[in-house]
Amino acid sequence: MKLKLDITPDLVAMMAAEIKAGERAVSTATREAGNSLKSSWRAQITGAGLGQRLARTIRSEQFPKGKPSLNAASLVWSKAPTIINAHDTGPLIRSKNGFWLTIPTPAAGRGLRGGKITPGEWERRTGLRLRFVYRRSGPSLLVAEGRLNARGRAVASRSKTGRGVATVPIFLLVPQVKLPKRLDLGRDAKTAQDALPGLIVANWVEGKVT
Repeated sequence: MKLKLDITPDLVAMMAAEIKAGERAVSTATREAGNSLKSSWRAQITGAGLGQRLARTIRSEQFPKGKPSLNAASLVWSKAPTIINAHDTGPLIRSKNGFWLTIPTPAAGRGLRGGKITPGEWERRTGLRLRFVYRRSGPSLLVAEGRLNARGRAVASRSKTGRGVATVPIFLLVPQVKLPKRLDLGRDAKTAQDALPGLIVANWVEGKVT
């Protein structure tokens, strides 16, 4: 007795097609997970009141580029990692030289290009000298003798009689600052990771990507 087994369609072709379907499914799923995580992080940043500009620093990229793969991966990162990490971890910030951290008051105004102004820059711009005032309770101060203009900024007084001149707090001095934790990026990353197997299955149906 002779037995003959015919496999139709060809088994090798079926396996090759299934592998390609798997490559497409994994690549599509990782891209969807990466884009979802990027959107979640951006929404979390704007929801924390940190602004659209910082949110737009969150980017995503697919690997390998230009071709599907069973080893596909998505990278989600920020172009401002130091700022993002600070809001994600809530670190304790100390002065680099071991003395004081200077925190500008509204009377100090802004520095060049809208950044944080330093005591040295403030003195050069206003021509006023800062004076240290130590306080046992609450932050110590750097103050100046001047007046507040219409925008609430401290400036030199033009009065020859001293009228309108007051001692204005320009900087608060503190030994350290605990930055509040305003983000939880790990939570969204875990959600995206947990959703990945389901995305792969949803995109891998009978050898076709849905």
